[in-house]
Amino acid sequence: MLVYLVASLIGLGAGILGSMFGLGGGFLMVPLLNIMGVDIRVAVGTSASAIFFNMLSSTIAYSRYRYVVYRAGILLSVSAAVTAYFGAQLTKVLNPDLLKTIFGVVLILVGLRIIATSDNGKGSGNSSVEWCVKNYVLLVLGGCLAGLVAGLLGVGGGVVNVPLLTSLGFLIHYAVATSSMAITITSVTSALTHYSLGNVDPGLLISLAPTLIIGAQVGASIAKRTRSITLRRGFALVLWFIAARMILKGLGFNIP
Repeated sequence: MLVYLVASLIGLGAGILGSMFGLGGGFLMVPLLNIMGVDIRVAVGTSASAIFFNMLSSTIAYSRYRYVVYRAGILLSVSAAVTAYFGAQLTKVLNPDLLKTIFGVVLILVGLRIIATSDNGKGSGNSSVEWCVKNYVLLVLGGCLAGLVAGLLGVGGGVVNVPLLTSLGFLIHYAVATSSMAITITSVTSALTHYSLGNVDPGLLISLAPTLIIGAQVGASIAKRTRSITLRRGFALVLWFIAARMILKGLGFNIP
């Protein structure tokens, strides 16, 4: 019973942060559940399933604020869904530990770029985004990369989605919201896969889902009231946390 109570609290925290930064809450749920004694495979599988509730609630909240750019979200999610399977298959022929170390370093650099980039007073919309062939292609390629990274390295597609969208001219609030929508769609495939493998604990999932839903609403509300530069800095910090964890695991350290 205590495990399920703590899981609910973890869900609340993961729901808030996952919604605020468009990353899903897996970066927090997986290590904390593992620290609680949950088998790492079950922690990953249950977290992957629970993210659907977090991101769906987040997308609904951001939709009310009119932050979700559906065209971009669909392009990202459809292409990611196609390549996620291949990413998982690549683990059989590539060295995931080496790739985790390299990608972790890349994420640190991406975080620095996110902070260094400003919105240049572009206002409150995404009118600066040019819907040209080049950007359509970049969104599809970005979605493909997000799917490969998710399948190969076990990290959420948000680490690719948000930096890509901001580089295309999306304000950070819109990038976070659109990433949430994309992850909502792609998380269904991940959840079904882990369920078929027996990696989902129904009790933990039931404990996590309600607080993830509530946390997502709170996180979206906080993000809406947060200045762009502050949200960027917060995103970079979370990105560096994920990067540090990936690098340490890639180097062979036994961390959750």
